Amino acid sequence: MIRLLLVGLFLILFLILTTPLMLFAWILGKFNYMAAYRFSLAVVRFGLRGIKLLAGVKLTVVGEENVPKDTPVLYVGNHRSFFDIVLTYARVPRPTSYVSKIEIKKVPLLNLWMMLLHCTFLDRKDAKKGLQTILTNIDLMKKGISVCIFPEGTRNHEEGTFLPFHDASFKIASKSGCPVLPMALTNTGSIFEDHFPWIRKTKAVLRYGKPVYIQDLDKEQQKNVGEYFRKIISDMYEENRKLL
Repeated sequence: MIRLLLVGLFLILFLILTTPLMLFAWILGKFNYMAAYRFSLAVVRFGLRGIKLLAGVKLTVVGEENVPKDTPVLYVGNHRSFFDIVLTYARVPRPTSYVSKIEIKKVPLLNLWMMLLHCTFLDRKDAKKGLQTILTNIDLMKKGISVCIFPEGTRNHEEGTFLPFHDASFKIASKSGCPVLPMALTNTGSIFEDHFPWIRKTKAVLRYGKPVYIQDLDKEQQKNVGEYFRKIISDMYEENRKLL
């Protein structure tokens, strides 16, 4: 219970106290787009690292040398917990936008930071709006901004299993020409969701695979690109389990 209270209080204070910084970032963006983006990312990463610390997560990271620093990438990973965003966003080395469910857009102050970072909000009930979200992210990657998406489309509630990966998610990479960077997160559900509403000290593992260009895959792999990356991430997940 103590960890839940600490994380909740920190998050509320962070969102309130950084409001002036949010305003500064908005004004800076009128003059220098990328400077404002990097400033916003630095502030948000600080907040996410604070949440991780207070939650007591001991994170083992493998393969971080695989993360390109000189080109935007499409991060794709399995999704078990809200903490998947906390743990991965805190480590991105360059401007990165996350694809979030549209419900998060209603959270005050948090939604403003997300919009400053050009995060996009996916309406899973509206196919037309979903397509527009994909097109927006293709444009972001062409501008040099990485994108992270969880292609299962929602949080999976059963540890060790994977929902189908939606092929449409990978159009962001295939249409922009940027590489896909697979991520496997293991045991993140044990931080919060497995014993909701409490947060417990937990070991988790984040593994980055090697970047893959979709155009380098053969025709059959491209045709079933979601399943191709699902298999890669599943294998990485099993490797992670050996480290817990």
